[in-house]
Amino acid sequence: MLEYLCNYEVFVNTFLTYFLGDFLSGLGRLLFVLFLFFVQDAAHAENKKPYVLVTGGAGYIGSQTCKALAAKGYIPVTFDSLQSGTEDAVKWGPLVIGDLMDPEALDRAFHAYPPVGVIHFAALTSVGTSVMDPSKFYWNNVVGSLTLLEAVRKHRIPVFIFSSTAAAYGIPLEGMVNEFSPLQPINPYGNTKLMVEKMLSDFERAYGIRYVCFRYFNAAGADMEGELGPNFQSATHLIPMIIQVAAKKRPYLEIYGTDFDTPDGTGVRDYIHVADLARAHVLGLEYLLDGNPSVVLNLGSGHGYSVKEVVAAVQKVTSRTIPLVYTARRTGDPAAVVADSSRAKEILGWEPCCSDLESMIRSCWQWHQAKYRE
Repeated sequence: MLEYLCNYEVFVNTFLTYFLGDFLSGLGRLLFVLFLFFVQDAAHAENKKPYVLVTGGAGYIGSQTCKALAAKGYIPVTFDSLQSGTEDAVKWGPLVIGDLMDPEALDRAFHAYPPVGVIHFAALTSVGTSVMDPSKFYWNNVVGSLTLLEAVRKHRIPVFIFSSTAAAYGIPLEGMVNEFSPLQPINPYGNTKLMVEKMLSDFERAYGIRYVCFRYFNAAGADMEGELGPNFQSATHLIPMIIQVAAKKRPYLEIYGTDFDTPDGTGVRDYIHVADLARAHVLGLEYLLDGNPSVVLNLGSGHGYSVKEVVAAVQKVTSRTIPLVYTARRTGDPAAVVADSSRAKEILGWEPCCSDLESMIRSCWQWHQAKYRE
């Protein structure tokens, strides 16, 4: 039908002859043709929006980034195996179910939705599991990323955003970490992310693919409009676990170590709201699309909170008591890790806007209450 409408002379003459006869004057016919142009432009407007392929777009950070992309006029195309992501989180663009290890599935996605860039989230992320089963992590995170990069090269996609991690720094020599701090990962998860960063550097040198690597710290919070949030059923991070205790889904919270060299003896970490992370990925994409050079950037709030401070904040927001069990330090846990994100602010103009502790906890609690009612 649309092809027929595009042949204006045939359509207009047919319509006017058989339906309107002499009703319309010459001016009326002109206005009618202009109206048809408007209708066609409206029909094609959606197709003019650029596609962005988002691997892991059905996950916690990926889905929030898809929402941010859509708000900026892009069509996010989620490529996800749904092993850990959920289909109901894919709300702002098409879903392609596939595995990073499947080059044919990637080819189909690139052919169906030719993207202007790729944002790569899909990865295994559990540090503990990476130690127990490193082979699985190297296959998924490294070989899977290589397969994706081969598809990016094959389809001549010029820009690539990579979701890296602060785990690449290992145990920092100083509490405040910048992009030039030593890279000494202490677990397979951190190793796999750092290996992909090195691959990207090599691919740029050989094939001209420009990239932004974001090393971010502890993602937290939920969508400020209540549309997305973490999967509490597989929670391994501090704030979701405390929320589960508050909601009586866990009996208590274990605190590993109370003898760190910090004000209250518990470990200090930097937390960053997932919406702030998502916005940074969109800024990174536009930075590359504007022709700027590759860069590695930290993303964090720049403020550290101890475990006890986070517990106290959750108790304040939820009006619930959090039972605690104190145990020994875990091997390799640093006393404090806080992000220096000044380069992201300088290069991208990025500023965290909702990464204060109360906002992160309140949005997370509201999401839990809506999604997992007691």
